[in-house]
Amino acid sequence: MKLTGFLTTAAVSVFLAGGAAAEVRFGALYPFSGQLALLGEESARGAELAVDEINAAGGVQGEEVVLVRGDAVDNNQAIGEARRLISREGVKAILGTYSSSRSIAASQVAELSGIPYFELGAVADEVTGRGLKYLFRTNPTAEHMGQMIVEMIVEKVAPALGKDPSELRIGIIHEDSSYGTSVAGHQERFGKEAGLNIVTVQGYPASTVDMSSLVLDLKSQEVDVVLQTSYQNDSVLFLQQASEAGFEPGAIIGGGGGYSMLPTAEAVGTDVIDGVLDVDFTQYAVDTSYTPGLEEFVAAYEAKYGESPRSGHSLNNYVGAMAVLSAIDKGEGFEPEGIIEAVKAIDIPEGKTAAGYGVKFGENNQNERAKMMGMQWQDGKLVTVYPAEAAVGEMKLGQ
Repeated sequence: MKLTGFLTTAAVSVFLAGGAAAEVRFGALYPFSGQLALLGEESARGAELAVDEINAAGGVQGEEVVLVRGDAVDNNQAIGEARRLISREGVKAILGTYSSSRSIAASQVAELSGIPYFELGAVADEVTGRGLKYLFRTNPTAEHMGQMIVEMIVEKVAPALGKDPSELRIGIIHEDSSYGTSVAGHQERFGKEAGLNIVTVQGYPASTVDMSSLVLDLKSQEVDVVLQTSYQNDSVLFLQQASEAGFEPGAIIGGGGGYSMLPTAEAVGTDVIDGVLDVDFTQYAVDTSYTPGLEEFVAAYEAKYGESPRSGHSLNNYVGAMAVLSAIDKGEGFEPEGIIEAVKAIDIPEGKTAAGYGVKFGENNQNERAKMMGMQWQDGKLVTVYPAEAAVGEMKLGQ
């Protein structure tokens, strides 16, 4: 039972007894080391900033939120760390995880333990497609990504290249985990529905160290538009080897991951990255009237970490964590059923978060108001160009 707007009975008793606030522990399960560490850490920073803001306002139900890290280096480690967080650390819920395959593995552990799991960044269909009771996802999905990429091709890319969409030769390449496979599948489906000419679909392991044969194959098939769903290393590798081979398609459209990161642009150089398109979570060069709180988020990020955000992954994890923690604060206690009841009541309209989209959980506990945006690298900066209500620049192709 609450005694004030912020303090539970237990928290008040702790204050009276010793002057220290009670704590409630949540897991932060991300790949903090290994191949996916850069975006894993970037994602976790968003959750950390949400916790800082929540704690500065009095905590959750009067208790200070403590994030306990778990390192999801690979699927097996994600499973082991989820077990540790639940059984040894006593977390009330887990936030994570960026990597779809790791999220799928770890959330199964949480489901069997009856512990809520809040996915704030993984996009693969299977994350919410299993009908789990305790798994909720706040972020946009692989389907959102595939659909928007095709919409952009039809509405913007084809006209900019002076062609009918059906005349474009589309090549789809993707890393072959749940993430890349899900996005590529939706690109194929929506592309065929839109009458696009998809000439090749090819998967590859994200750990690959040579994509030259793939590049040459795309070049030999005279591909006009390349769609790549990738992490950072394979994004950099493809862009570098395409440039070295003189492969210059009319457009390259990345599906999130490495294509949204400043370190990718720095690795390949402005001459290579400029003009490349990307569909992903909300980034930072965007109409802020559509993303209230974005500028404050960036300021808090820079103050805490001493640098600008490296990707929109931190922003989207922040938005998801804020929605979830704020909802739990309005609930009663930290038992799993109470947490679920609280988050199911979330009803945030579009245009009322720093990412622009709203939050309301629908079928399979997926945020039905989540959406992505289209960006383009221009002068070394990732600029929002689609949709019109969020855009701050015009798409530049065929110039």
